[in-house]
Amino acid sequence: MKITRQEIEDFLYHEAELLDEWKLEEWAELFSSEGVYLIPPIGNPDAHANKSLFYVNDDRARLVQRAKRLLKKEAHVEYPHSTTLRNIHNVRIVDQEKAQIRVRCNFSTYRTKRETLDCFVGVSEYTLVEENEELKIKEKKVILKLDSLRPHGKVSIIL
Repeated sequence: MKITRQEIEDFLYHEAELLDEWKLEEWAELFSSEGVYLIPPIGNPDAHANKSLFYVNDDRARLVQRAKRLLKKEAHVEYPHSTTLRNIHNVRIVDQEKAQIRVRCNFSTYRTKRETLDCFVGVSEYTLVEENEELKIKEKKVILKLDSLRPHGKVSIIL
């Protein structure tokens, strides 16, 4: 699979737009059939999911359910929905093999809710693959570059 950085950037900008517009089911469709979404503990980006408590450790089925759940009124922490704005920076192709591409980028996600502004910053690591002639996310790992989740206290949005 040969793809340009511009095509990858367009894909990542599309993902950010889907999340900012709360099109979470469409966002979930960006993942491959083997897709995973990970947020490891702060300060331990290389933690093993079987030995550490991750903020998020979703396989494809769980991330689809997370997307559906967050759209329901019963998801009190996100109803009404937060207003978010995502910025993607410094997109780099880390490795490009025949079957997959590894990409890193910096991000900032601003979230407003109940007159409070939170900012999440970090690095996203992607493994992208081609599935059914479309670019798909095989893995998205969000590495938060924060000292703690204060004042947020939690991650209630998809980063």
